[in-house]
Amino acid sequence: MAPPASPSNSPSDLASSSPTNPDPSASPSASSSMWQYLWIPVLISLSKELSSAKAQSTILLPGEAGDSVESTRLPSCPAADPKLNFRPVIGILSHPGDGASGRLNNASNASYIAASYVKFVEAAGARVIPLIYNEPPDVLYEKLNLVNGVLFTGGWAKSGPYFKVVDGIFKKILEKNDGGDHFPLLAICLGFELLTMIISKDNNILESFKASDQASTLEFAKEMNIEGTVFQRFPPDLLRKLSTDCLVMQNHQYGISPEKFLENMDLCNFFKILTNSADSDNKQVYVSTVQARNYPVTAFQWHPEKNAFEWGLSMIPHSEDAIQVTQYVANFFVSEARKSLNRPPTRKVLNNLIYNYSPTYCGKAGKGYDEVYIFDGLNHSSL
Repeated sequence: MAPPASPSNSPSDLASSSPTNPDPSASPSASSSMWQYLWIPVLISLSKELSSAKAQSTILLPGEAGDSVESTRLPSCPAADPKLNFRPVIGILSHPGDGASGRLNNASNASYIAASYVKFVEAAGARVIPLIYNEPPDVLYEKLNLVNGVLFTGGWAKSGPYFKVVDGIFKKILEKNDGGDHFPLLAICLGFELLTMIISKDNNILESFKASDQASTLEFAKEMNIEGTVFQRFPPDLLRKLSTDCLVMQNHQYGISPEKFLENMDLCNFFKILTNSADSDNKQVYVSTVQARNYPVTAFQWHPEKNAFEWGLSMIPHSEDAIQVTQYVANFFVSEARKSLNRPPTRKVLNNLIYNYSPTYCGKAGKGYDEVYIFDGLNHSSL
């Protein structure tokens, strides 16, 4: 038997046994050992990268960078402004009928509130108490003392008991503001028209316009200062689009022209014109947005609530910009209500909230509304 070969340290022998040229006859354990050595540099490099990423993703909160006890304390939230009411409640006045020409409820004393107005207010962080127009006056005005602002809706009633109730509530709102309570009013479509009649002291001041189921633009009054108005919150690009894109919904047959508005000193002294709009024929121009000079009262001939919450009319704009219009108007109104000093008893508020009622789906039977709250004298909540 030949003697065993002695170990060789020649360059050729080292090369033949290097990892890049493994000996086919080498044992599995030797090969595995060599591959372990190969992974070490890779693992070291990966560990460095993970450590670097972790260091970059670590965010030190204010006060955590130092070593003192003070630096380790978490920051506290600032106290809420005691002058603001962060639980505002809006009173929405009901309108005669059921919102569906008697298809849902034909009781002579029925009244309704379209659910879109309720959702509009709730989307901005407020709750709703229905002001049922044909309740006894003492009940109605006591409910008025439970809210921080009022919304007059669209509709058709321009005379009789409804007109008198709107007139009475409007005067109460002015009294509240004159007494030091910041108490806002938002009037939409019919609400705009009724305020125009009441303030002008002329029940025949309205004119006919073709603006039913029409999306339109808003033409801002010349030299109009948006500071302190509903449009102050709008970003510049959305303000520009209001003038060029049809982002607001018109649905009315009456209104008032700028010329006739300016001829009436009572209207001019109370309101300033913010925007005008053109009818569907683009021939007649009517006043579309006004704001009181000395009171938190804003009125729209158009419908800011429909863009986000109504689907029954074909021309309601539903683009992202149109939805933002709805939200900015709602935010403005509720922000005004937060300034109200009124802090009514919690239990009375809970007893009278709209949550005590159920909406009725009327998309199949109605005339443009998707849901309505119907009040027929049998389901009135007590104070």
